[in-house]
Amino acid sequence: MRHTYECPVRWADLDLFQHVNNVSYADYLQEARIDMFGAHPEFAGGEELADGVVVVRHELDFVAPMSFRRRSVLVDSWVTEIRAGSFTAAYEVYDETDEGRRTYLRASTRLAPMVLATGAPRRIAAAERGVLEHYLEPAEPRQQLVSAGESRHVYPLTVRWSDLDPYQHVNNVKYVEYFQEARISYSMSMHQPGDTFGQFVVARTDIDYRRPVTFRRAPYEIHSWISHVGRTSAIFAAELRDGDEVLASARAVTVGFDPATQRSAPVPADHHRRLTEQLSLPAN
Repeated sequence: MRHTYECPVRWADLDLFQHVNNVSYADYLQEARIDMFGAHPEFAGGEELADGVVVVRHELDFVAPMSFRRRSVLVDSWVTEIRAGSFTAAYEVYDETDEGRRTYLRASTRLAPMVLATGAPRRIAAAERGVLEHYLEPAEPRQQLVSAGESRHVYPLTVRWSDLDPYQHVNNVKYVEYFQEARISYSMSMHQPGDTFGQFVVARTDIDYRRPVTFRRAPYEIHSWISHVGRTSAIFAAELRDGDEVLASARAVTVGFDPATQRSAPVPADHHRRLTEQLSLPAN
């Protein structure tokens, strides 16, 4: 069984291509997930599982661009795995059209329940497991992205007060935005005078959450590098760090994009060369 949520599309969700930005999709998933859990009073505390969970991992596959419109987009949510102290939710963001289903995003989120009063992890209660099992549809594992490399670019990250969730931690959606900011800054730093660079869109993003990020005046750092370069794509790997401690890590598959045709395109020679230069890591 799947839970269907009608998610509003906001004008502010769009990027420079007039498509829904990849960060906004993570926000849609969060809304859909809370709507699914909040519909079940069987959970301890009414909506405790909706509110008392932390995100451990996000996997987002961007299938097709979505433009602004007045109607809501549909988000299906279900469960693909249940463990003693965690579970994985899956999603599909789509429209039903006269020609059939048009899918924009497929994604999954691994979540761990927590005790609200202490922030400590807890096991999934029997009543909660019973509800989750109603939504259970096992899924095939995804291929992992290449992430090996060394830091080639450092982006100072300043956390805004408005980035925090009710636990006074940075909300999981904001990490997608942080890694996007670092990726854009890194890409701009590669450009040399006279270079011809192309446009990129994000085809896939994976994020692993390791430690909470909290508000402070001093900036954190996002260290980035290129872990793979193809003819039309590249993988940006990154770590959000506090000193030597890694708080979160990400991999993003970026694909060359032609705004005129709205299709993938080869990366210009200058752009490809700069990416490859970043791939050539110094010897240890």
